[in-house]
Amino acid sequence: MGKLKSFQIDFDNVQGVFAPGQTITGRAVVDLESEMKMKEIRVSCVGKAHVGWSEHHGGANGGHTVHYWGNERYFDNTVPLFGKGLQGGDEYNLPPGQHAFPFSFILPPNLPSSFEGKHGYVRYKIKGTIDRPWRFDDHTVRPFTVLQTLDLNQEPLANNSGGNQNSKFLCCLCCKSGPIEGTVTVNRVGYVPGESVYFEASAQNNSRRVCGMFAELVMVTSYHAQTPRKTRDRKDLINRIQHQDLTPGHSDVWSGERFVIPPLAPSYLAGCNIIDIKYFVKLVIDPSGPAFDLEVPVEIIIGTIPLQSAVQQYQQMHSATAPSVPPAMPTPTYTESIWGPTNIIKDEGGDHTQGQMEFTPTYSYYKWS
Repeated sequence: MGKLKSFQIDFDNVQGVFAPGQTITGRAVVDLESEMKMKEIRVSCVGKAHVGWSEHHGGANGGHTVHYWGNERYFDNTVPLFGKGLQGGDEYNLPPGQHAFPFSFILPPNLPSSFEGKHGYVRYKIKGTIDRPWRFDDHTVRPFTVLQTLDLNQEPLANNSGGNQNSKFLCCLCCKSGPIEGTVTVNRVGYVPGESVYFEASAQNNSRRVCGMFAELVMVTSYHAQTPRKTRDRKDLINRIQHQDLTPGHSDVWSGERFVIPPLAPSYLAGCNIIDIKYFVKLVIDPSGPAFDLEVPVEIIIGTIPLQSAVQQYQQMHSATAPSVPPAMPTPTYTESIWGPTNIIKDEGGDHTQGQMEFTPTYSYYKWS
């Protein structure tokens, strides 16, 4: 019969972070309490993206629910490690004890970065299987991170400043008051996690209402369903800075405020056709009473390789390196996403599945200070 103590996937790269085109090497480790009869042991390397959500259309007492979904598969490769796939035949006996079976996979180029979101994901995993005759197969799962390079030095707008302005009139009963106006600027558009986004903002309140003010760093994710076709946008707040209220007839200017970019997926999620990611610094003016907020967003780009000008500026500020010496590229660490773990057991499932059932993608992070 055979009793399985543990079945797991170990990577030679203990961080479990890989680039598109890189080779993944590791071992499938099987630990048996007693001899086990099996057909084979195999591992699969899978990369895919999925989006999905449901919407109810119609009244509370009727209508119908529509399920929106979309899928992309980037690769699905399987290799045998032991048994019939290598030696032929139908059944084999594996003796008790621990056994390690090495494997390797070459990742395709141009893969999108790993991402776990509210309505979808880009996910990569190694799945091991012990194929047992006349019994349920045993499985183990090990997700891993793929991080595609987004070099800010190749982005034409990354070193430019950015800004936006907006205004709106507020209505009070039959009277329309003066406008509320806002402006926000950033010193440049391109950043990597660990850098600070410095921004300036100004606001003018010509209305009769007190207005709250705050700045936000937000991620906007667009999920593109294929069946039926529809796009759903979701805004996730990364950080917020509150400012003093703006009374009627007054103005205010912010200067020197900043957001530190935490570990996040690169902008755009290039290579994925069903999920897009954008980031914004946004000034929000919130009038008291019934009225929509005035929002003034400016888009920024979050990459994986910093601007050389930013590296040089940092080194000039924090080291004695001569300006004529080409700036050395700082080495990033790899840090788990600020959004925390996702339970992937629904995607894998099964009482006979071991391994890592919660996963947090890992992204580059530069310790600038």
